[in-house]
Formats: sequence, structure tokens, C-alpha cells
Amino acid sequence: MRLDRRRWLLGSLAVLLAATCFGILGPVSRLAYDGGMEPLGFVTWRSSIGGVVLAIYLAIRLARGAERWVPFRSMSRRTLACLAGAAISGVVLNLAMFVAFGRITVALALLTFYTYPVMVAVVDAVVRREPPDRSTLAALGLGVAGATLVVAGGLGASGQVKLDVLGLALAFVAACSQVVFIALSRTGYQAVPTLQAMTSILLVDAVTFAAIAIAAGQVAQLGGPFAHPAVWGLLLVAGVPGAGLASALFLTGVRMIGGTRTGILALFEPVVGVVLAAVLLAEAIGPLQVAGGVFVLGAAVLLQVTTRPAGPGRPALPPPEAVPGTI
Repeated sequence: MRLDRRRWLLGSLAVLLAATCFGILGPVSRLAYDGGMEPLGFVTWRSSIGGVVLAIYLAIRLARGAERWVPFRSMSRRTLACLAGAAISGVVLNLAMFVAFGRITVALALLTFYTYPVMVAVVDAVVRREPPDRSTLAALGLGVAGATLVVAGGLGASGQVKLDVLGLALAFVAACSQVVFIALSRTGYQAVPTLQAMTSILLVDAVTFAAIAIAAGQVAQLGGPFAHPAVWGLLLVAGVPGAGLASALFLTGVRMIGGTRTGILALFEPVVGVVLAAVLLAEAIGPLQVAGGVFVLGAAVLLQVTTRPAGPGRPALPPPEAVPGTI
């Protein structure tokens, strides 16, 4: 499918920036855990901070008349259901990966999770009747191969492999949750502006994580930053760029360039994570990871040079939103 060139560039940039922000979470979470945080408390505070920051930004834009608010009571049942489904998929994704990381080697969990771009391409082809062209398929293969090399390089460096069927299954559930989020976010709640939608999703996720912590008798995890004040800076990094900014940019990208292209460009995330781990955690970067990073960047370049602009008589993706106010 052909895209308007400007829209393609802006959407691609949004996804790459989102992947960069998401990529900081691995090293930052490691540092936070070393500082006394627990995973459930970490994801709760990450979603809370991200949601509150987006809410403040949204309020400022609404006050200036630069953003439109769509009342929830005016939304159709389908829109509300899709918005709720996106929030639930985010909760499931985070919880599934949280448990998977505790049961299997992190690299194995990531290798399983990064199969989601392939599943997104299948959904687009089968459900939306939007089969990828040859160049997109080539970019998909190149990107997935690159991400595999990046993560597998870390697996080889660790020298230890921890395998568990349930852990692998949960990592796969996380990948499926990402597919659901992308599918629903493409057009499921299109009438809701990006900023309003992502603010709502993050706040719902935060409340859900907090409720899970309380129900599981893990309230102490929520008090982690008060018991260990040094982690506040890490939580702000995880919440502002790692949740609020990244999530809003990711949703913008999905709506502008579609699910398959977004999934391919999002494979830049593990490359960023590996580089930051080398800088912040003194983890060595092996030749496999370098090659993988080149593959991922090659996939992004391939998408760029082979995407054909829309023109007279050429179909283009639908507008990212049905109402003004997208960021």
C-alpha cells in the first residue's frame, strides 16, 4: 500500500523515537532493581508517572485550545470496548513478561517476544486484506533476523540458559498482547485523539497494576521509591520518556503507517537496549549484536527507499484519527 511521503517520514520517525525510548527500559529497570525496586512496583510507578505526565500535557493543550477532548459518554460501545481492550493488552503484556523474566533467561523471553512483527504482518494480510509487498517482506525478514542476532548475542555472552515451558508460553502471550494492542490501535478507537487515548490507557494500567499488587499482598512493592529514594530518578526516566512519550509516539506511528511497518521499525528497540547496556552496565557488545544492529538499520532503510508515495488513483492508508488533536 502506498503512503503519503510526509506522513510516512513522520510516522517512521515517531516509531523510531518510541523504540529508542522503550529501549532504555531494560538498563533502567536493571538499575532500579539493583536500587531496591521490585518488578511489580516498577511497572506500577512507570505507568503512573507516564499517565500523569501525559494528563498534565493534555490539560495544558486543552486549555490552549490546541487539543480536542472526546467525552467518553459520547463514544460508541465499540470504541470504548477497543480502548479497554488496548489497556487490558498492555496489562497482560507487562505481567506476562514480568513473570517470564523470572522463569527463563531474559534473552529467550525477548527472542520469543520479538516474533510479534511477523504476527502483525499476518493479521494485516488475513484480517485487513493488506498483504505486504516484496520490499516490506524483505524488510520484515531483515529486521527480525537482526533483532534475533542482537538478542542471541547477549544469550551467548551470558553462558547460561534457563528454560521453562510456562516462561516461554508467557513470553508468547506478551507477543500476542502486543499484536492485539497494535490491531486495536490501528482503527479500533480511531475517534479518540492519540493523546487522550494513551493517557487513558496508561492510567488504567497503573490502577490495574496497583490493584494486582494489593490483591497479591505485595503492597510493599508500591512503596519501593519511598524506602529507596535514590530510584526516583530512574522511575522518572522510565515513566516520562519510557512510558508517556514512548507510548504516545508508538500509537501515533501505528495510526500513521500501519501495523506491519510499525512492527518492523520497532525492532530498533533491542538495538538501543544493547547499546545502553554497554554504556550504563558495562556489558560487552559482541560481533553478532553489531551485525544484528546493521540488519535492523538496513530494514529501516529498505522501508524508506522502497515506500512509494500515494498519488492520483493510488490508495493510501486512512487518516490516523477521525477527529483533530493528534500529536
